[in-house]
Amino acid sequence: MNATLLFGLAGLAMFCLGLGALFSQPAVLRKILGLNICGSGIFLLMISIAYDPAGGTPDPVLHALVLTGIVISVSITAFALALAGREGKPGGQAE
Repeated sequence: MNATLLFGLAGLAMFCLGLGALFSQPAVLRKILGLNICGSGIFLLMISIAYDPAGGTPDPVLHALVLTGIVISVSITAFALALAGREGKPGGQAE
């Protein structure tokens, strides 16, 4: 088993674990964490696809997409946590 296959399978396993947590957990915070794990699995899978085992240069487009996805994932997580924090307050108003 080479490194590309190992990282690809690890990314697929992370995606499946995150998807399972997203649909099975009733708590909002656990759903947000499951979505983050799911996204991290996709990022790992994309990086393993971009790797060139022959020693050539890896695909820079996939690397740029992963970096952009990480930035978007962090901002979406912050927004989701802010919405989840407002959900517990009466009237939806922040103090």
